[in-house]
Amino acid sequence: MTMRMISAVAGLGLLATTVGACSTLAGAGLGAGAGAAVGAGTGYGAGKGALIGTGVGAAAGAIYGITKK
Repeated sequence: MTMRMISAVAGLGLLATTVGACSTLAGAGLGAGAGAAVGAGTGYGAGKGALIGTGVGAAAGAIYGITKK
């Protein structure tokens, strides 16, 4: 019974974290896609562009989430 209660609390905590970080995750995903496209188009490299885009998108998503809540 105790393990079941701990599992339920941990699951709800992860769900709350995911819902709270939704804009950050969406920003990271969109940034990665856009960064890969720009990197490939400019010859910089899709991988490096995706890494930079992920960071920028996550930061933008976090700022958006903070200001809209």
